[in-house]
Amino acid sequence: MFKRLEEILSRYDALSEKLSDPAVVADMDAFKALSKEQADLRETAEKYREYRAGEKELEEDLSQAESAEKEGDKEMAALFSEEAAACRKRLDAVREELKILLLPKDKNDERSCYLELRAGAGGEEAALFAAELSRMYQNYCADHRLKVETEELSATELGGVKEAVYHVTGKGAYRLLKYESGVHRVQRVPETETQGRIHTSTATVAVLPEAEEVEVEINDKDIRIDIFHSGGAGGQNVNKVASAVRITHFPTGIVVTCQDERSQLKNKERAFKVLRSRLYDYYNGRSEKERTENRRSLVGTGDRSERIRTYNFPQNRVTDHRIGLSLYSLDSFIMGKIDPIVEALAMADREAQLAGAEEE
Repeated sequence: MFKRLEEILSRYDALSEKLSDPAVVADMDAFKALSKEQADLRETAEKYREYRAGEKELEEDLSQAESAEKEGDKEMAALFSEEAAACRKRLDAVREELKILLLPKDKNDERSCYLELRAGAGGEEAALFAAELSRMYQNYCADHRLKVETEELSATELGGVKEAVYHVTGKGAYRLLKYESGVHRVQRVPETETQGRIHTSTATVAVLPEAEEVEVEINDKDIRIDIFHSGGAGGQNVNKVASAVRITHFPTGIVVTCQDERSQLKNKERAFKVLRSRLYDYYNGRSEKERTENRRSLVGTGDRSERIRTYNFPQNRVTDHRIGLSLYSLDSFIMGKIDPIVEALAMADREAQLAGAEEE
């Protein structure tokens, strides 16, 4: 651990020196690349400097305590011993922080992302639940100053959501939403239920990091682009011109539809962005087996038995099954106050990584 920290600090200092070189400052591309690398190392390097300073302080306190003891000054010896004990406690805390900082970082954490929702088992009730999840995430994103744009939306006559794709932009969007991927289950009495029976329905959520254009190559021969009239509930909601765009990617079977904009060009641009992110997710360093297993664990089939979270309205309870955490505040949770579970999931993820690192 400390060998890695010494290497990081050495690299950080070398970068600081390079960034003061006029030749590097004049080369904008090199300057940007080095500045980013330095920024990525800054927190760890400065925390390690704090640790080294603490070690030096501890050494001095122990030395002073030993000298006072030899001189027969028990009061000063006790004082320096107390300071040494406090310093050890601070060093232990800083050491734990350094362990976390050394964990592999998800390179996608600070990216914007695409949030996809689909109604699962449960018919119209599932679509109404998907609409509630949609509002929940939009409120959550607003609280965290993230911008949400609709890329694709297929609604039902009763206001439910059959399928929706949202583009969430802002620093850390993927980090805040990535644990939401999976099957969400709702238990409640639907408004259409006349006998008061509790129904169970599901909706699926997938969160994909946004891919840069240079990261994913899309060959013209691998895709088909179809242009058609937008669908809707009729009247003003249906375009008079063909502006909706559907892109089919033959090698993967991925299909993207975008019809939210009235401009065919804008729909096409948006559809390509969504396709790029889905392909990035598909190919991003996974073998075919790993990809399949990961997507199954994240989304599944939408069947009632596959779930990561349950929203129980009669009990005002939300339960995340991955970490066994239940909160009896579903009323505020469904309004977008989901931070308690998001933070608990992030902490559980870090603890699992730390346990794995210690075993290695």
